[in-house]
Amino acid sequence: MRFETLAIHAGQEPDAATGAVVPPIYQVSTYKQDGVGGLRGGYEYSRSANPTRTALEECLAAVEGGRRGLAFASGLAAEDTLLRALCRPGDHVVIPGDAYGGTYRLFAQVLARWGLDFTPSTGDGVDAFRDAISPGRTKVVWVETPTNPLLGITDIAAVADLAHDAGAVLVVDNTFASPYLQQPLALGADIVVHSTTKYLGGHSDVVGGALVLADEELADRVAYHQNAMGAVAGPFDAWLVLRGIKTLGVRMDRHCANAERVVDLLVGHPGVSEVLYPGLAEHPGHEVAAKQMKAFGGMMSFRVVGGEDAAVEICNRTKVFTLAESLGGVESLIEHPGRMTHASAAGSPLEVPGDLVRLSVGIEALEDLIDDLTQALG
Repeated sequence: MRFETLAIHAGQEPDAATGAVVPPIYQVSTYKQDGVGGLRGGYEYSRSANPTRTALEECLAAVEGGRRGLAFASGLAAEDTLLRALCRPGDHVVIPGDAYGGTYRLFAQVLARWGLDFTPSTGDGVDAFRDAISPGRTKVVWVETPTNPLLGITDIAAVADLAHDAGAVLVVDNTFASPYLQQPLALGADIVVHSTTKYLGGHSDVVGGALVLADEELADRVAYHQNAMGAVAGPFDAWLVLRGIKTLGVRMDRHCANAERVVDLLVGHPGVSEVLYPGLAEHPGHEVAAKQMKAFGGMMSFRVVGGEDAAVEICNRTKVFTLAESLGGVESLIEHPGRMTHASAAGSPLEVPGDLVRLSVGIEALEDLIDDLTQALG
């Protein structure tokens, strides 16, 4: 089946008892057993498994083309569980030189204290990862593509070869692209990570995370840690994400169409010094993005004339674009990464420019978005 059909039907057969076409919210903590050890459908306690979460996990695996999906309480909960399942103190991980601020904080402030060593890649392209990998010691290569917030592009297939030659696992954060626009597992990645809060949920009303794995044995190891560590998605949160996935395809088409027109406005504006969007022919990752993505997404960043103060003022002046963290919802958002989502990277090699503004372009009427940015840019 094709993506749009899987998004609506995978893991979501009509209820056998009632014929309900939407999976029920199993708001339950425990399950009656038919004798000691006699589980009905494998359910005993909702930290271990819950039917609503199972439906979401099956759908996630289907839309990402993986063997198994796992749903978590947040994207960072998924990341933390994964890294503790794959690594031991003293192991080494390579991360992007332009990583999400929360991911960097997890490595630098939490996992480093646990004994995990990490190296941000420096420079652009595959060579940056090659230089950062230590064969035999590197256990995980972590990729974001596009990156947050500088919209860098990584050739997933090429880095997969590098990682596997070094004996490492390749993890791809596919949050910005969504599985509708990009399929990392088909390109050689071992694991995909998502903040389901973003495009998968799509309505800014749920916090969640997910992992999708290509290998069943590896999935069993991570699932054990999911249960042991306990940061699972609750049934209502799982239901909200499952509902969001149903419309992911049509929403992403609109996000992408609106974003392309917003880019046109920014590229020609005298108050903008640089636009970061992989759909631009001059973007250094454009050719790779065109090869591995269906379209270029709804996220972009731009640098403004006048420095940090001017960037902050633009963020404060929008009316339709809401000043807020997060991304991927139906509403358009604007933020200043240096003071908001990426403040934790200040003073580090991953610090972002002060004159940078990030947009999550929503699905509102394009004319209203253009008018709003035009007045904000002055």
